Amino acid sequence: MKQPLEHRTDIHHLVDTFYTKIRMDSLLAPIFNEVIKENWEMHLQKMYSFWETVLLNKHTYYGNPFMPHADLPVEKIHFERWLSLFNETVNENFEGAKAEEAKWRAQKMAEMFHHKISLYQTTNNRPLI
Repeated sequence: MKQPLEHRTDIHHLVDTFYTKIRMDSLLAPIFNEVIKENWEMHLQKMYSFWETVLLNKHTYYGNPFMPHADLPVEKIHFERWLSLFNETVNENFEGAKAEEAKWRAQKMAEMFHHKISLYQTTNNRPLI
């Protein structure tokens, strides 16, 4: 049953379900597993805080979300798959304004990260943020 996306427990469910899909995906799992290795619990904790800050306006995430991604060997296809799995997870579990906002924000992040990583890869200029 779909529910509104409005509490930290909802964020946990979203993140846990999404990253379960990531970890099983033939395209994305190798990249994520190579970078995160055995630190999945720490990564999930960061993602809970990140999405709680972004969607619920509770400032629990501190850091620069882009920089850990700057050197990843990813291309447009990776961002498309990431976004597809994210939207699929939201659509299967949530409804309402915050669910739509989550998908919109994920799309904007994927576009920005792809653009910045592509620029960095082609110019070798390290992004500031």
